[in-house]
Amino acid sequence: MATSKIKKGDMVRVITGRDKDKEGKVISVDRKKHRLLVEGINMVTKHAKPSMANQQGGIIHQEGPIDVSNVMYLHKGKPTRVGFKMDGDKKVRFAKSTGEIID
Repeated sequence: MATSKIKKGDMVRVITGRDKDKEGKVISVDRKKHRLLVEGINMVTKHAKPSMANQQGGIIHQEGPIDVSNVMYLHKGKPTRVGFKMDGDKKVRFAKSTGEIID
């Protein structure tokens, strides 16, 4: 499987859909389904029955998954594509707009 270009903790901007132009931090990545959970993006309502963990029950608002292709990595506040290159013997991500190494 190819290495994911977006990782947990990255800041991303939504480029299409209902939440277009919103920004958020990646909470989790599902590499098999190519989907992400982004903080405050694609909020869905869930109806929860009362349980030991949630005594009250009721309507819960939480993030829904969004496809990786619908977001772009933010590098210094601007969206950019991400590439990979070898830095010595180590594979690193870099911002294609500036050529700077991300991590």
